[in-house]
Amino acid sequence: MNRVKVAVIGPGNIGIDLMFKITRLSSVLELVAMVGIDDASDGLARARRLGIPTTARGVEGLIELDGFDDIDIVFDATSAAAHRSNAARLAAYGKRLVDLTPAAIGPFVVPAVNLEQRRHADNVNLVTCGGQATIPIIAAISRTVPTPYAEIVASIASRSAGPGTRANIDEFTETTARAIEEVGGAARGKAIIVLNPAEPPLIMRDTVLALVEAADEAALDRMRRSVEAMVADVAAYVPGYRLKQQVQIVPVPDDQPITTLTGGIAATHQVSVFLEVEGAAYYLPAYAGNLDIMTSAALRVGEGMAVAAQRAEVAR
Repeated sequence: MNRVKVAVIGPGNIGIDLMFKITRLSSVLELVAMVGIDDASDGLARARRLGIPTTARGVEGLIELDGFDDIDIVFDATSAAAHRSNAARLAAYGKRLVDLTPAAIGPFVVPAVNLEQRRHADNVNLVTCGGQATIPIIAAISRTVPTPYAEIVASIASRSAGPGTRANIDEFTETTARAIEEVGGAARGKAIIVLNPAEPPLIMRDTVLALVEAADEAALDRMRRSVEAMVADVAAYVPGYRLKQQVQIVPVPDDQPITTLTGGIAATHQVSVFLEVEGAAYYLPAYAGNLDIMTSAALRVGEGMAVAAQRAEVAR
Protein backbone atom coordinates (compact mmCIF):
# COMPACT_ATOMS: atom_id res chain seq x y z
CA MET A 1 0.00 0.00 0.00
CA ASN A 2 1.29 3.50 -0.85
CA ARG A 3 2.60 5.64 1.98
CA VAL A 4 0.50 8.64 3.02
CA LYS A 5 2.04 11.96 1.98
CA VAL A 6 2.62 14.53 4.72
CA ALA A 7 4.09 18.00 5.23
CA VAL A 8 5.75 19.67 8.21
CA ILE A 9 5.28 23.37 8.91
CA GLY A 10 8.00 24.80 11.14
CA PRO A 11 11.64 23.89 10.40
CA GLY A 12 12.88 24.57 13.94
CA ASN A 13 14.23 21.99 16.38
CA ILE A 14 10.91 20.15 16.70
CA GLY A 15 10.24 20.20 12.97
CA ILE A 16 13.73 18.93 12.13
CA ASP A 17 13.51 16.11 14.66
CA LEU A 18 10.09 15.14 13.33
CA MET A 19 11.49 15.19 9.79
CA PHE A 20 14.21 12.71 10.78
CA LYS A 21 11.74 10.47 12.59
CA ILE A 22 9.38 10.35 9.61
CA THR A 23 12.13 9.69 7.06
CA ARG A 24 14.03 7.14 9.17
CA LEU A 25 11.33 5.34 11.13
CA SER A 26 8.03 5.41 9.27
CA SER A 27 6.91 2.87 6.71
CA VAL A 28 3.49 4.53 6.61
CA LEU A 29 4.26 8.23 6.06
CA GLU A 30 6.17 9.99 3.27
CA LEU A 31 7.41 13.52 3.96
CA VAL A 32 6.99 15.56 0.78
CA ALA A 33 7.26 19.15 2.05
CA MET A 34 9.09 21.15 4.73
CA VAL A 35 7.64 24.63 5.23
CA GLY A 36 9.23 27.69 6.84
CA ILE A 37 9.57 31.44 6.53
CA ASP A 38 13.39 31.80 6.39
CA ASP A 39 15.06 30.31 3.34
CA ALA A 40 18.42 30.29 5.15
CA SER A 41 17.13 28.29 8.11
CA ASP A 42 18.95 25.11 9.09
CA GLY A 43 15.73 23.09 8.90
CA LEU A 44 15.02 23.97 5.28
CA ALA A 45 18.67 23.40 4.36
CA ARG A 46 18.62 19.93 5.93
CA ALA A 47 15.37 19.08 4.16
CA ARG A 48 16.80 20.11 0.80
CA ARG A 49 19.84 17.87 1.41
CA LEU A 50 17.44 14.98 1.95
CA GLY A 51 15.69 15.78 -1.32
CA ILE A 52 12.51 16.99 0.36
CA PRO A 53 10.72 19.89 -1.38
CA THR A 54 10.80 23.12 0.67
CA THR A 55 9.27 26.57 0.72
CA ALA A 56 10.17 29.66 2.73
CA ARG A 57 6.81 31.31 2.05
CA GLY A 58 4.91 29.71 4.89
CA VAL A 59 1.53 28.14 4.38
CA GLU A 60 0.96 30.12 1.17
CA GLY A 61 4.07 28.55 -0.29
CA LEU A 62 2.86 25.12 0.79
CA ILE A 63 -0.42 25.61 -1.03
CA GLU A 64 1.46 26.58 -4.19
CA LEU A 65 3.87 23.62 -4.11
CA ASP A 66 3.58 20.95 -6.78
CA GLY A 67 1.98 17.94 -5.19
CA PHE A 68 0.08 19.91 -2.55
CA ASP A 69 -3.18 18.24 -3.57
CA ASP A 70 -1.69 14.83 -2.75
CA ILE A 71 -0.77 15.76 0.82
CA ASP A 72 -3.16 14.24 3.35
CA ILE A 73 -1.66 15.23 6.73
CA VAL A 74 0.07 18.44 7.80
CA PHE A 75 2.12 18.58 11.01
CA ASP A 76 2.30 22.08 12.50
CA ALA A 77 5.37 22.67 14.70
CA THR A 78 5.21 26.46 14.84
CA SER A 79 3.45 28.35 17.67
CA ALA A 80 -0.08 28.59 19.04
CA ALA A 81 -0.75 31.88 17.24
CA ALA A 82 0.75 30.67 13.96
CA HIS A 83 -1.24 27.44 14.07
CA ARG A 84 -4.52 29.31 14.37
CA SER A 85 -3.64 31.20 11.20
CA ASN A 86 -2.36 28.10 9.39
CA ALA A 87 -5.43 26.05 10.30
CA ALA A 88 -7.77 28.76 9.04
CA ARG A 89 -5.87 29.02 5.75
CA LEU A 90 -5.81 25.25 5.17
CA ALA A 91 -9.42 24.63 6.18
CA ALA A 92 -10.72 24.88 2.62
CA TYR A 93 -8.35 22.19 1.31
CA GLY A 94 -9.45 19.20 3.38
CA LYS A 95 -6.06 18.54 4.97
CA ARG A 96 -5.86 16.77 8.30
CA LEU A 97 -3.76 18.65 10.85
CA VAL A 98 -1.59 17.39 13.69
CA ASP A 99 -0.97 20.38 15.95
CA LEU A 100 2.22 20.29 18.07
CA THR A 101 1.48 23.73 19.55
CA PRO A 102 -0.77 24.57 22.53
CA ALA A 103 -3.36 26.21 20.25
CA ALA A 104 -5.88 23.45 21.09
CA ILE A 105 -8.25 24.15 18.21
CA GLY A 106 -9.06 20.49 17.78
CA PRO A 107 -9.51 17.68 20.31
CA PHE A 108 -6.62 16.65 22.54
CA VAL A 109 -4.79 13.45 21.64
CA VAL A 110 -2.39 11.53 23.85
CA PRO A 111 -1.56 8.38 21.85
CA ALA A 112 -1.44 5.91 24.73
CA VAL A 113 -4.79 7.15 26.05
CA ASN A 114 -7.18 8.11 23.26
CA LEU A 115 -5.66 7.84 19.78
CA GLU A 116 -8.17 5.19 18.75
CA GLN A 117 -11.08 7.59 19.39
CA ARG A 118 -9.43 10.50 17.53
CA ARG A 119 -8.00 8.85 14.41
CA HIS A 120 -10.59 10.45 12.12
CA ALA A 121 -10.52 14.02 13.52
CA ASP A 122 -9.60 16.82 11.10
CA ASN A 123 -7.36 18.74 13.53
CA VAL A 124 -5.88 17.05 16.58
CA ASN A 125 -3.87 18.74 19.30
CA LEU A 126 -0.93 17.10 21.09
CA VAL A 127 -1.42 19.20 24.24
CA THR A 128 2.15 19.94 25.43
CA CYS A 129 5.35 18.06 26.19
CA GLY A 130 4.41 17.96 29.87
CA GLY A 131 0.95 16.78 28.96
CA GLN A 132 2.26 13.97 26.76
CA ALA A 133 4.49 12.80 29.61
CA THR A 134 2.03 13.03 32.50
CA ILE A 135 -1.53 12.69 31.24
CA PRO A 136 -1.07 8.97 30.50
CA ILE A 137 -0.24 8.49 34.18
CA ILE A 138 -3.25 10.47 35.33
CA ALA A 139 -5.45 8.47 32.97
CA ALA A 140 -3.98 5.24 34.36
CA ILE A 141 -4.84 6.40 37.87
CA SER A 142 -8.32 7.72 37.13
CA ARG A 143 -9.39 4.61 35.22
CA THR A 144 -8.99 2.60 38.43
CA VAL A 145 -9.94 5.02 41.25
CA PRO A 146 -11.85 8.34 41.44
CA THR A 147 -9.38 11.22 41.08
CA PRO A 148 -10.77 14.54 42.30
CA TYR A 149 -7.47 16.39 41.79
CA ALA A 150 -4.23 16.01 39.83
CA GLU A 151 -1.33 18.35 39.22
CA ILE A 152 1.85 17.99 37.22
CA VAL A 153 5.23 19.68 37.28
CA ALA A 154 7.30 19.44 34.11
CA SER A 155 10.96 20.32 34.59
CA ILE A 156 12.90 20.76 31.35
CA ALA A 157 16.40 21.93 30.53
CA SER A 158 16.40 25.66 29.88
CA ARG A 159 18.63 25.06 26.88
CA SER A 160 15.92 22.89 25.29
CA ALA A 161 13.28 25.63 25.58
CA GLY A 162 13.39 27.61 22.36
CA PRO A 163 11.55 30.84 21.49
CA GLY A 164 8.33 28.97 20.71
CA THR A 165 8.26 27.20 24.07
CA ARG A 166 9.03 30.41 25.95
CA ALA A 167 6.37 32.34 24.06
CA ASN A 168 3.77 29.68 24.88
CA ILE A 169 4.24 29.39 28.66
CA ASP A 170 0.72 30.65 29.44
CA GLU A 171 -0.79 28.37 26.82
CA PHE A 172 1.25 25.48 28.25
CA THR A 173 -0.21 25.78 31.72
CA GLU A 174 -3.77 26.42 30.56
CA THR A 175 -3.83 23.75 27.85
CA THR A 176 -2.17 21.10 30.00
CA ALA A 177 -4.48 21.73 32.95
CA ARG A 178 -7.53 21.39 30.71
CA ALA A 179 -6.23 18.17 29.16
CA ILE A 180 -5.53 16.72 32.62
CA GLU A 181 -9.28 16.91 33.13
CA GLU A 182 -10.58 16.13 29.63
CA VAL A 183 -8.17 13.32 28.74
CA GLY A 184 -6.63 12.35 32.06
CA GLY A 185 -9.96 12.07 33.83
CA ALA A 186 -9.17 14.13 36.93
CA ALA A 187 -12.01 16.29 38.21
CA ARG A 188 -9.64 19.24 38.61
CA GLY A 189 -6.19 19.76 37.10
CA LYS A 190 -3.19 22.05 37.47
CA ALA A 191 0.05 22.30 35.48
CA ILE A 192 3.42 23.92 36.23
CA ILE A 193 6.49 24.15 34.00
CA VAL A 194 10.04 24.75 35.26
CA LEU A 195 12.88 25.81 32.96
CA ASN A 196 15.95 24.41 34.71
CA PRO A 197 19.14 26.41 33.95
CA ALA A 198 21.51 23.73 35.30
CA GLU A 199 24.69 23.00 33.34
CA PRO A 200 25.23 20.46 32.02
CA PRO A 201 21.54 20.33 31.07
CA LEU A 202 19.39 17.83 32.94
CA ILE A 203 17.11 15.26 31.33
CA MET A 204 13.39 16.09 31.45
CA ARG A 205 11.75 15.19 34.76
CA ASP A 206 8.00 15.11 35.40
CA THR A 207 6.13 14.77 38.65
CA VAL A 208 2.49 13.74 38.95
CA LEU A 209 0.63 14.32 42.20
CA ALA A 210 -2.93 13.03 42.46
CA LEU A 211 -5.49 12.94 45.23
CA VAL A 212 -7.61 9.82 44.93
CA GLU A 213 -10.39 8.00 46.71
CA ALA A 214 -9.51 4.33 47.17
CA ALA A 215 -11.76 1.96 49.05
CA ASP A 216 -9.09 -0.55 50.03
CA GLU A 217 -5.59 -1.84 49.40
CA ALA A 218 -6.81 -3.91 46.46
CA ALA A 219 -7.89 -0.74 44.67
CA LEU A 220 -4.46 0.79 45.28
CA ASP A 221 -2.78 -2.33 43.89
CA ARG A 222 -4.90 -2.10 40.74
CA MET A 223 -3.86 1.53 40.40
CA ARG A 224 -0.16 0.68 40.73
CA ARG A 225 -0.43 -2.00 38.06
CA SER A 226 -2.37 0.38 35.82
CA VAL A 227 0.39 3.01 36.08
CA GLU A 228 3.12 0.45 35.34
CA ALA A 229 1.21 -0.84 32.30
CA MET A 230 0.74 2.71 31.02
CA VAL A 231 4.46 3.46 31.35
CA ALA A 232 5.14 0.46 29.13
CA ASP A 233 2.55 1.66 26.61
CA VAL A 234 4.17 5.10 26.33
CA ALA A 235 7.69 3.65 26.21
CA ALA A 236 6.62 1.66 23.14
CA TYR A 237 6.82 4.90 21.12
CA VAL A 238 9.02 7.01 23.45
CA PRO A 239 11.87 4.62 24.37
CA GLY A 240 13.41 7.02 26.91
CA TYR A 241 10.22 7.25 28.98
CA ARG A 242 10.50 5.59 32.41
CA LEU A 243 9.58 5.64 36.07
CA LYS A 244 12.32 7.00 38.33
CA GLN A 245 11.06 5.03 41.33
CA GLN A 246 8.08 3.01 42.45
CA VAL A 247 4.70 4.72 42.68
CA GLN A 248 4.42 6.46 46.05
CA ILE A 249 1.09 6.26 47.93
CA VAL A 250 0.40 7.76 51.36
CA PRO A 251 -2.88 8.25 53.25
CA VAL A 252 -4.24 11.78 53.42
CA PRO A 253 -4.15 12.87 57.09
CA ASP A 254 -7.53 13.73 58.57
CA ASP A 255 -6.38 17.27 59.35
CA GLN A 256 -4.83 18.01 55.95
CA PRO A 257 -6.77 20.83 54.20
CA ILE A 258 -7.28 19.42 50.70
CA THR A 259 -10.80 20.64 49.98
CA THR A 260 -9.51 23.78 48.26
CA LEU A 261 -7.83 21.47 45.73
CA THR A 262 -10.59 18.89 45.34
CA GLY A 263 -13.52 21.28 45.38
CA GLY A 264 -14.91 19.58 48.46
CA ILE A 265 -14.69 16.03 47.04
CA ALA A 266 -13.33 13.43 49.44
CA ALA A 267 -9.88 11.91 48.93
CA THR A 268 -8.24 9.14 50.91
CA HIS A 269 -4.71 8.94 49.45
CA GLN A 270 -2.04 11.07 47.82
CA VAL A 271 -0.29 9.44 44.87
CA SER A 272 3.10 10.64 43.60
CA VAL A 273 4.67 9.43 40.37
CA PHE A 274 8.15 10.49 39.29
CA LEU A 275 9.09 10.22 35.61
CA GLU A 276 12.10 10.79 33.40
CA VAL A 277 12.06 11.33 29.64
CA GLU A 278 15.36 10.90 27.82
CA GLY A 279 15.46 11.92 24.18
CA ALA A 280 16.29 9.43 21.43
CA ALA A 281 18.84 11.91 19.99
CA TYR A 282 17.91 11.55 16.32
CA TYR A 283 18.59 15.26 15.98
CA LEU A 284 17.95 16.80 19.38
CA PRO A 285 20.28 16.12 22.33
CA ALA A 286 19.31 13.41 24.81
CA TYR A 287 18.43 15.97 27.50
CA ALA A 288 15.69 17.41 25.25
CA GLY A 289 13.17 14.73 26.18
CA ASN A 290 10.48 17.39 26.23
CA LEU A 291 10.86 17.86 22.49
CA ASP A 292 11.46 14.18 21.72
CA ILE A 293 8.21 13.11 23.37
CA MET A 294 6.29 15.62 21.24
CA THR A 295 7.77 14.43 17.95
CA SER A 296 7.41 10.77 18.97
CA ALA A 297 3.76 11.36 19.82
CA ALA A 298 3.25 13.26 16.55
CA LEU A 299 4.70 10.35 14.56
CA ARG A 300 2.47 7.90 16.41
CA VAL A 301 -0.63 10.03 15.82
CA GLY A 302 0.18 10.67 12.16
CA GLU A 303 0.69 6.98 11.52
CA GLY A 304 -2.53 6.14 13.34
CA MET A 305 -4.47 8.63 11.22
CA ALA A 306 -2.83 7.35 8.04
CA VAL A 307 -3.61 3.70 8.80
CA ALA A 308 -7.23 4.59 9.59
CA ALA A 309 -7.50 6.43 6.25
CA GLN A 310 -5.95 3.51 4.36
CA ARG A 311 -8.37 1.05 5.95
CA ALA A 312 -11.30 3.28 5.08
CA GLU A 313 -10.08 3.46 1.48
CA VAL A 314 -9.81 -0.32 1.27
CA ALA A 315 -13.30 -0.70 2.77
CA ARG A 316 -14.73 1.55 0.03
